[in-house]
Amino acid sequence: MVIRTQAYARAGLIGNPSDGYFGKTIALIVRNFRAEVTIYESPRIEIRGGHRDRLHFESYAAFLQDVQLNGYYGGVRLIKAAIKRFSDWCGQHGIVLDRCFTIQYDTDVPVRVGLAGSSAIITATMRALMAFFQVDVPAPVLPGLILSVELDELGIGGGLQDRVIQVYQGVVYMDFDRGFMEEHGHGRYEALDPALLPPLFVAYHDNLAEGTELTHNHLRSRFNRGEPAVLEAIKTWAGMAGTARDLLLAGRGAEIGPLLNEAFDLRARLIRISPGNMELVHRGRKLGASTQFCGSGGAIVGVYDGDPAQLERLKASYAEMGAQLLVPRIQPDPEER
Repeated sequence: MVIRTQAYARAGLIGNPSDGYFGKTIALIVRNFRAEVTIYESPRIEIRGGHRDRLHFESYAAFLQDVQLNGYYGGVRLIKAAIKRFSDWCGQHGIVLDRCFTIQYDTDVPVRVGLAGSSAIITATMRALMAFFQVDVPAPVLPGLILSVELDELGIGGGLQDRVIQVYQGVVYMDFDRGFMEEHGHGRYEALDPALLPPLFVAYHDNLAEGTELTHNHLRSRFNRGEPAVLEAIKTWAGMAGTARDLLLAGRGAEIGPLLNEAFDLRARLIRISPGNMELVHRGRKLGASTQFCGSGGAIVGVYDGDPAQLERLKASYAEMGAQLLVPRIQPDPEER
């Protein structure tokens, strides 16, 4: 039997990056892009790469362009690390894995632009392994297992937000209170009705790709040193997420826009932002939208007034700089349900 599983891109709406520091965030799934994993029984374990795991190039220029877009690693290392962590978890729970399989993936999530493409591959892999071996990892536990693939196996910094939203999907408010986390091993996760959100768009630029580890590792070292400005920023970002949740539940979603602006401006005071990423943020603001990063850079999420004419102006402006704009698809299509 052939099993196919998916996981989707995501946009961090507010609170990021406090999720890695016992903060609070709101994130939404972006079904416009997905990673898909296929698994089936075979005589030996075989891992097949996706179209981005290229080893043959038509020219030196093609090779250099591939490295610029995809870095030095494709998705195969993510899958290998996910299989390892899944095996560890099963071993700890007395579950014996005694079947061989072939597993392969592909993805159309834009690379390294803060839309959680790597964790989408890992999440889809975990779902495939769970289905293949008929193992149930509880939903609140699964994001932590997915995070451990990058954090513990590969040394890539990050927080729980991406993995939580890719497991739960939809729109989720996440509270990573330290006491609750230490007692239960996971945060409090509250699903929010997507209809409560104001009109949103996502814009991204492939040439502004930057590995999430660059931001997270730098911020982590400053946090660990107890830098006052960083500690205060973490509290502020978390507070913004709580305020945004309250506004959404009160039917006042249109009022969260200024919080997005404030969240990014605080980030820009603490972390160096490249000129291209600053342009990505400020193009939307010049046309009346509120904007901030979806993740660590390369993509932004924006709130606009819902006017189709404004959306077209935004789309045209971003096209001028070579960026793509889309309206995030949060709910599954009828045939996906």
